[in-house]
Amino acid sequence: MDTDGTRETRPTSAGHIPRPAAPPKPSHAPTAGPTLADWLRVPRSSDGPGVWTYGHVPRAAEEPEVTPTRQLVSGALISLLAGLLLWSLLWNGYLGKFWLWPIYMFTPDSWAHSHAAVVASYVWYGIVVGGLVFGFGRLGRWPELLRRLLRSRAVQPLHSTGPARPEPGGEDDPVRWPQVRWAGMAEVADRLEGEAGGGRMNDVDYARIRRAWDSVRVDPSRMRAFADSVRDKGAGACVHPSGDRDLPVRAARHDLLARQVLLGTVEDGVRNPYARRGTSLALDPDVLGTSLLAVGPSGTGKTQRLVRPVVESLALQALAGQAAVVAVGAAGAQLGPDAAYDVVVRIGDPASVYDLDLYGGATDPDEAATLLAEAFVGDVPGIDVRRAATALAQLLGPFRTAYGRFPAVPELRELLDQVPAAFDALRRELAADGAPHAMLRELDARTRQHGAHGDPGPALADRVALLDRPAFAGFFDTTGQGRPFSLRALEHPIRVRVDLPERGHADASRMLARLLLAQFNAAAAARADRSLFAFLAFDDASHTLTAETVRGVQRLRSAHAGVLLTLRSLDDVPEALRTPLLGAVGCRMAFSGVTTWDGKRFAEAWGTEWVETRDVTHRTVFADQPLTRAIHAFRKLVTGKAVTTDAVTVRQVERERWSASDLAHAVPPGHAVLSLTSVKGERAAPLLVRLAGTA
Repeated sequence: MDTDGTRETRPTSAGHIPRPAAPPKPSHAPTAGPTLADWLRVPRSSDGPGVWTYGHVPRAAEEPEVTPTRQLVSGALISLLAGLLLWSLLWNGYLGKFWLWPIYMFTPDSWAHSHAAVVASYVWYGIVVGGLVFGFGRLGRWPELLRRLLRSRAVQPLHSTGPARPEPGGEDDPVRWPQVRWAGMAEVADRLEGEAGGGRMNDVDYARIRRAWDSVRVDPSRMRAFADSVRDKGAGACVHPSGDRDLPVRAARHDLLARQVLLGTVEDGVRNPYARRGTSLALDPDVLGTSLLAVGPSGTGKTQRLVRPVVESLALQALAGQAAVVAVGAAGAQLGPDAAYDVVVRIGDPASVYDLDLYGGATDPDEAATLLAEAFVGDVPGIDVRRAATALAQLLGPFRTAYGRFPAVPELRELLDQVPAAFDALRRELAADGAPHAMLRELDARTRQHGAHGDPGPALADRVALLDRPAFAGFFDTTGQGRPFSLRALEHPIRVRVDLPERGHADASRMLARLLLAQFNAAAAARADRSLFAFLAFDDASHTLTAETVRGVQRLRSAHAGVLLTLRSLDDVPEALRTPLLGAVGCRMAFSGVTTWDGKRFAEAWGTEWVETRDVTHRTVFADQPLTRAIHAFRKLVTGKAVTTDAVTVRQVERERWSASDLAHAVPPGHAVLSLTSVKGERAAPLLVRLAGTA
């Protein structure tokens, strides 16, 4: 065996080198980091939104004043020389013998010229020298200089040591499941403790079972089922409907106990508040619930360093029964493997197992018409979305009454184009079923309005035609023959990825993105059970936002839901919506390379702050006395500079937290400026963050 761990190959008698056998394929990915027990026992604390709580120790709010080392050295040297000078004057008697009077007063006369007198004298000399060292040491700050030279911290910037680490085996040890044990279920707690200590439980299992236990505390009738599941399956109890207990691969660092994903590290620079410098920054549902807008040009890492980690975190939380996530991106976007999702909808791909419900699971024609109108013509200037919704409802209502379903894309296009055969067939079906007169009246109204001034019907027909293409022939089926996915499934802990055909059908992709956002806003608000955190992530939200969807995003935080929107530029949003969009989201992120135009919008959104400025004015000193002038002339000859005095003016001024120019030119590659707001209203000032994965 070679020193590098490879097997040495030796030639045989025939001179041939045998081919080494390939090592067996590992059954699982290599693991690194602490064990589950150690991970659980690490204390977690937070002093603001976005703080990576795993092992975090809060820092002081203000930066302590640190004396420069050069000043410490000079002060210590001067005090040392002053102390030596004073001792020399005392020892040589230049200041008199007064400092020796304690020896004369407290030493017996019988000690004169004896060994005891010598000992007493040197003891007193030591006391005097010690007093001088102590006094001049304090004056020259020798202890601080010594600590600085020994590379110890001259000041203590931490104002708290954080929560105490629980003792293994103690009453508050999370590995022992104390809450389950205190509820009188010692047998269940022992089984879970054995699974955790034996390496058969991972972080997803712990978070999932703890979530199940929380539901038991809310509804005690589930206690028996919970106990039976733990006894039978151990760490596999209460598993996700997919049967998965982890993702096939993780691209980021996660803390499922705090439901956080590590995004990067706050730069240790003057642009960031002292309390946050050097700390790790993370995202969790508490801040994602206010929605996040990220802007940056292509190639800045929005997908790999933001969207992918956030989606991955929510997917892990979905496996733990805590969240439902939908990721939307172009086909080929690196949003994780198919095995990491329960549903993968590839629109335009004949091999796609799942389809997309065009009506979002709605059964009310007016609701379905409103969602379609927002997606179809919400971005068309001059068209009233409400009139478009009315026009669609005039067709969807009668069609659903006649056929018991909503029309497919070709059928809807024919009705919007007023194809006589389609209208006649619908009328006959309504008459045969004895439909209410109101449905026939809706059709008559649509017929009268068709072609009139301001009629949205032609624009709707043109937009529907984008979906009535051969590439989408097998999609958007309403007959029940396919497997359509509806956003009504947000009631369950589901993981969904929707691939849009951006390359060949850009307009259709944008329209479908608007439809998904409108459906998500409606479905999240309509959920009866809001215990799950619902999240929608757009890898590219260009030309996706409308006035109504922006208002819907603002209402998501009260529905325990949020969205992630990424843009290459704010120019991809209508000008009238740029300011409302920045006001609707609670978290704003500007990547490196944004333009000054985009930076100006962010600077206005982040506002200003009061800062202390120091203005130093240098004034030349003109001497009147001949000796002083000579000294100044000699100093100028040596230093090359005139003798000046400094006048310092300290003022409080109001400045932008980040200016448009700073955002455009002062953000290094691989960095971003991020501000956070939690659903509780806590705010974190804009922070310059070095994103994870960067050098």
